[in-house]
Amino acid sequence: MECYCCSGKMFKECCAPFLLGVKQPASATELMRSRYVAFATQQIDYLIATTHFSTRQFHHKDEVLEWAVSNKWLRLEVLEATMNTVTFKAFYENIASGQKQVHHELSTFKNENGIWFYVDGQFLS
Repeated sequence: MECYCCSGKMFKECCAPFLLGVKQPASATELMRSRYVAFATQQIDYLIATTHFSTRQFHHKDEVLEWAVSNKWLRLEVLEATMNTVTFKAFYENIASGQKQVHHELSTFKNENGIWFYVDGQFLS
């Protein structure tokens, strides 16, 4: 099965090792892709664990779960990446309304002791 993150790689060779905790993402882009997959597969503990401690208090597990399950995640497009930022579009469909939407964000990441964390994001449209 191809990975949910639309990398073109097989899931077991792409984001699965990150979600299973057997490998750490080597870049901000890998972490962002794996976080998208965590939303798509409703792995909320991974999302919380990969959020930087300085902003983790703003991400409540029940709210993150509600966002993940209320949408069908369709595809991911990585638009631009630097060492610590990733601009992407996540395409999804709201399950209740059937309305398709796009989440366009510039995310900021931080590497601490070889481990990447999501810090925050700026909505672009």
